[in-house]
Amino acid sequence: MCLYPYWCMAIYKLLADMVVILHATYVGFVVVGFLLILIGAVRRWRWVRDLAFRVAHLAAIAVVCGEAILGIECPLTTLENYLRRKGGQGGYAADFIGHWVHELIFFDAPPWVFTIVYIAFGLLVLATFLFAPPRLPWRQPHVESPARPQ
Repeated sequence: MCLYPYWCMAIYKLLADMVVILHATYVGFVVVGFLLILIGAVRRWRWVRDLAFRVAHLAAIAVVCGEAILGIECPLTTLENYLRRKGGQGGYAADFIGHWVHELIFFDAPPWVFTIVYIAFGLLVLATFLFAPPRLPWRQPHVESPARPQ
């Protein structure tokens, strides 16, 4: 029970907006990360071949594909809607920043459209492992040390 209902509702609304920003950041990591991998492969940027980055990127889109295939709502969406209801709002209502970030990452279409798009994008990300494979630390070229004077 909250002693100051207005403040509690404001906190829930703020938390919901923060979840939207986190959600947009996740989407940005997947989409912008993919574009940077492609650009970096062409421009020979070493960091786009970093194994940890590439595995994290692939895992991020794999989670989205798995949710779509299984018909599971994204936990961030579920959390945002919960916080909005606790804050006295319906689902997807937001303040200025929360509203526009939300508009950037959500579109109206049947669920099967998103499933196809997510899986196609996931396959493209997977294909980058062939086009621009990550550096495997155990397969680094051996560098000879300079000869020691005798």
